[in-house]
Amino acid sequence: MLLKFCFKSISLLTAIYFISPAVNAEEVGTKTKRNEFVDIATIMPTAIFDIRYYSANNFVGQPVDGYQAPKCLLHKTAAKGLQQAHKQAQKAGYNLKIFDCYRPQRAVDHFVRWVNDESDVKTKAEYYPNLGKDKLLGGYIAAKSGHSRGSTIDLTLTDANGKELNMGSLFDMFDTISNTDDERITASEKANRYLLKNIMMAAGFAPYSMEWWHFTYKPQAYPNTYFDFVVQ
Repeated sequence: MLLKFCFKSISLLTAIYFISPAVNAEEVGTKTKRNEFVDIATIMPTAIFDIRYYSANNFVGQPVDGYQAPKCLLHKTAAKGLQQAHKQAQKAGYNLKIFDCYRPQRAVDHFVRWVNDESDVKTKAEYYPNLGKDKLLGGYIAAKSGHSRGSTIDLTLTDANGKELNMGSLFDMFDTISNTDDERITASEKANRYLLKNIMMAAGFAPYSMEWWHFTYKPQAYPNTYFDFVVQ
């Protein structure tokens, strides 16, 4: 019996030995990739940061899971592109105001829970006055977000005094009026949207036609990847 017990113990230890390295390797891999992300404030200190999901000033109406600091994190490739866009904006007399960058998967999960909570409509008047929550999943809110790859950013332009340019709709307004070419906006509002769009495209970012504030750097460093480390 003792010999049998010893063999079982050895087998168990062998199994643990072979399983553990795989788990640790995954953790090390994620940590290594996390080290490729840049805190944008450290390379663009003159940009304006209004990280909405760290605060309650957003469509959820409360701080969002995964945001432990009001920071903009981006993969280093997208960070380099954003630096270029910032220089061009400043050269033209403007500044970048940043709302969101890397977004943990747990934050996206928080958004989905919020959408499915039909009783919570406290931000409806401000953020989705013309739509029911059942219309938000898909085009506006997805179960997986490109933000979680570290190559997507939400932002706007300000003048030299920090005043936002009039873009015709608020950031995160869930309505067709947020579409870049919506026909209801004025000529000056459209010009402001295209000023932002052209600056970002010249720096290697692709626009998203449904949201004038949303841009993704191409090519993305980790396509089909959704990170979940917290913003801190």
